[in-house]
Amino acid sequence: MRVRLRNPDRVETLAGPLTVAEVLERLDLSPHTVLVISGGQLVTAGHTLEDADEVEIRPVISGGAGAAPRCVWVDPGGDARGCRAPAVIEEPRHRSAWCPEHFVEHVQQQIRKTIDHPPARPPHERMFSYGDRLLVAVSGGKDSLALWDVLLDLGYQADGLYIGLGIGGYSKRSQVVCEEFAAARGAQLHVVSLAETYGYTTPTGAQASGRSTCGVCGLSKRYAFNKVAVDHGYDVVVTGHNLDDEAATLLGNVIRWQDPFLARQRPVLPATGANQVRKVKPLYRLSEREMAAYCVVRGIDYVVEECPLVDGNTGHELKATLDALEATSPGLKAQFLFGFLDKHATKWDEEAGDDPPAGLGACETCGMPTTGEVCAFCRQRDRILAALPLLSADRPQADLPVT
Repeated sequence: MRVRLRNPDRVETLAGPLTVAEVLERLDLSPHTVLVISGGQLVTAGHTLEDADEVEIRPVISGGAGAAPRCVWVDPGGDARGCRAPAVIEEPRHRSAWCPEHFVEHVQQQIRKTIDHPPARPPHERMFSYGDRLLVAVSGGKDSLALWDVLLDLGYQADGLYIGLGIGGYSKRSQVVCEEFAAARGAQLHVVSLAETYGYTTPTGAQASGRSTCGVCGLSKRYAFNKVAVDHGYDVVVTGHNLDDEAATLLGNVIRWQDPFLARQRPVLPATGANQVRKVKPLYRLSEREMAAYCVVRGIDYVVEECPLVDGNTGHELKATLDALEATSPGLKAQFLFGFLDKHATKWDEEAGDDPPAGLGACETCGMPTTGEVCAFCRQRDRILAALPLLSADRPQADLPVT
């Protein structure tokens, strides 16, 4: 059989028949960190792969596997329903396995629960309502596109926003994926190019400013998310941060005891002044593996490859650490994150309150909120443009080769 491994891409040839578990063992891969796809369908550990099969193995974080599982669907009331159709994915922390139809319902139920009952918020307060206009920050990856798909399916007024970071072929591919997703669903997608709008790309901005690419990228995206939302009258910015993202961030903040960051690590960040909109994270109850599986089941094309500039990001190391613990103690990541949100976050409630921070005003350059005279984004942009000629639309910078 021909086995294509993704990120990094390589192809292995194995003689079948072999079970999925046997294939993973021969390739020295942990079943907790991958999805296995054959014939366009997810397959589980006990599934037999034949000699002529074409197999794809996608890396993700989290997971688990068993033998010949059947769907056991838990309805919204918490009752287990014995569907008994062949399962395509198992999640040990849920002690459940699902067929494609009920797996989609599971994901939607988890997101609905998060929207209706966000932690660390007053009782009966929702993340957002059907009357709100939502702006979904999409990157072309599995999490943001799956989230947008669910919100549209649930009937919310959800438009997308893609930020072109100028990372060569990776950014071009990501934009095409987002545009095709929006076109297929008749949804609106805003596209903002850092080069055309602000005069720099992520690679050139990092080089000119001396900051890490992730630092330049993160500040630029957060600024653009809020500005586009304010300029176009959106009520809420929605991001695709999942359980693995939030647990790894929490671990890093706890290790360093970053009180200001711990104070703001909530699935809901209310607007605290003028020219701000609410920011929410409806995926915090769902793992990366679940979101990747949702995309496969729903036929959503997404960019499987990692950003080529992400090497050295400590978030990946923290995720790997938590994944090693999750493999022997399913549910540990959820317990860690949910325990913080439900119990221990009260320590930072006063600092994380909804009142505007002391001295919050308008940036003298752009008018966006800041605690100083000039906001962090404008300061960063000034440093970059002082060292880098202003880019024009007909002379984009593409430091990385097109792939």
